[in-house]
Amino acid sequence: MKRGTDNTQQMIVQWRDGAASARDRLIQHLLPELKQIAAARLRGEGGSSLSTGDLINDAVLKLIRIDKIALADRAHFMALSSRLMRNILTDHARAKLSDKRRHQKVELNTRIDGEQRFDLESLDSALIRLGAIDPQLMEIVEMRYFGGMTITDIAEVSGLSEPTVKRRWQTARAWLMTAIDGNEG
Repeated sequence: MKRGTDNTQQMIVQWRDGAASARDRLIQHLLPELKQIAAARLRGEGGSSLSTGDLINDAVLKLIRIDKIALADRAHFMALSSRLMRNILTDHARAKLSDKRRHQKVELNTRIDGEQRFDLESLDSALIRLGAIDPQLMEIVEMRYFGGMTITDIAEVSGLSEPTVKRRWQTARAWLMTAIDGNEG
């Protein structure tokens, strides 16, 4: 195990044990990765009033408010951060759309095959429905789309093999495309 990975795991364990200072050090240590995720999420959103810093700050505030954190490792932290950023973006888009009464398509894929653009509210609605059918598929989509995680990272977090994650990712993408096309068409 590399020294940085060992140090990260140590901070996670200390945070789980209630050390707020370990949480703060962990966030600072992983800030470059959080910035990459936030920038990727915002890259395709035109006219957003959120900055990368805003998105990170909102996600960190939500992390801080969690009383008992149950993180396993760095990949789990990144997956949780990705989910929080997804929720923040969805809430922001809903608030914006309620004012404008129109839908805006945003780019939600970074380091992922294809150049799809989705309406954020349609994607969120489809993800909620997918989560009701298969929560694990929803988590895989969140980690890929919103976390920019690789198949390898997802396999590590979920405990599944890489081929299984790849198959489940393809299934989830196909299901979401059908669900979103049904909403928009």
